Amino acid sequence: MKLVIPLAGYGTRMRPHTYVRPKPLINVAGKPVLAHILDRFQAFDVEEAVFIVGHLGEQVAEYVDTHYHFPVTRYVEQRELKGQSHALWLAREYLKGPLFIVFVDTIFDGDLQVVHRTDADGIAFVKEVEDPRRFGVAVTDAEGRVLRFIEKPDTMEHRLAVIGLYWIREGEQLVDAIRELLERDIQTKGEYYLADALQIMIDRGALFRTQRMEVWQDCGTIPATIETNRYLLEHGEANDAGRTFPHSVIIPPCYIGEDVTIEGSVVGPYATILDHATVRDAIVRDSIIGAAAVVESALVEKSIIGEKAHIRGQFQSYNVADTSWIRVAEESS
Repeated sequence: MKLVIPLAGYGTRMRPHTYVRPKPLINVAGKPVLAHILDRFQAFDVEEAVFIVGHLGEQVAEYVDTHYHFPVTRYVEQRELKGQSHALWLAREYLKGPLFIVFVDTIFDGDLQVVHRTDADGIAFVKEVEDPRRFGVAVTDAEGRVLRFIEKPDTMEHRLAVIGLYWIREGEQLVDAIRELLERDIQTKGEYYLADALQIMIDRGALFRTQRMEVWQDCGTIPATIETNRYLLEHGEANDAGRTFPHSVIIPPCYIGEDVTIEGSVVGPYATILDHATVRDAIVRDSIIGAAAVVESALVEKSIIGEKAHIRGQFQSYNVADTSWIRVAEESS
């Protein structure tokens, strides 16, 4: 089994944090989004991992090489962001045999082992949503076979959103479909989408089925990432049990890293405080505080504070990039 992860985008909806760190390395509930995804494939015999990188891709390579040890790890650079299918085309020489394709906006839970039981040529993992217009959707028949894929539909008719996770039995078939997609210059809203390549496979006779997932948490925007942090802390990633700090109250669930200083503060619920951070005379809830960041005399809520940032003052919601200083001046009497 191969694991293919395209992650070359700029992550513009996660700025300012993605100016200095690629989106897959944004930390939620104690580890990067990418780590949460890779850990979900530990039950598979992943013989080769292919990462299609771009903006700040060297950070992705450093993280993966330090924390994971696949038999073969490859990095392919996508310099021009022409879409998902274009990214996969750049890695075409490695797309052979059965493979998972997973995009890093998504953290999921559900039955991945279905790939060992299916008769299909491919599986699109899906979840029903109220508003499908910003997703790709799968249109199925009564027996669960995919009739067509639609990228970012204009209507609310079809609500089985594809969560950014696919299994392909024969990668070579996908590569051939992408070749046709590029030759015919089939674009959706200016990009070469994977959904259009999969549709070519279906039109050629490939059998695709859907598999509904129990959980789909988005990490593509700051509010969604904060919500995902909440979900993960509620479902096994918290480590606050038995933790005490001077003159402070910890309200679970929380994740508290190593060598963290918390004094005279209320932390939680749903707070992630990363290694070497300091929280002093503050209230922090529903937020992610980066490594070595300092929060003093502040109420921080629904916020992401970057690594080594320093916050002092009275505000509730803020997103501060790495090494920034924010201070609210005291009123003079």
